[in-house]
Amino acid sequence: MRYVVWLLVVALIILRQDLWLWDNDTLVFGFMPITLLWHAGISIGAAIVWFLATIFAWPTDLIDEVQRESEGGE
Repeated sequence: MRYVVWLLVVALIILRQDLWLWDNDTLVFGFMPITLLWHAGISIGAAIVWFLATIFAWPTDLIDEVQRESEGGE
């Protein structure tokens, strides 16, 4: 799953470059430019990917080390 998280990060980096929407004047919901909606979606996607990274890609040895230190042992 760690590699899936990395793949999602790379996908977000590529999708962040929205060169195809810069000349589009379409308004979504009658007031929001489509580029702003695109960036809002990228931000939500980044939050979800970060959540997945903390669950699946966080180094567990750091957690074990902190638990040993809090118990007083080295």
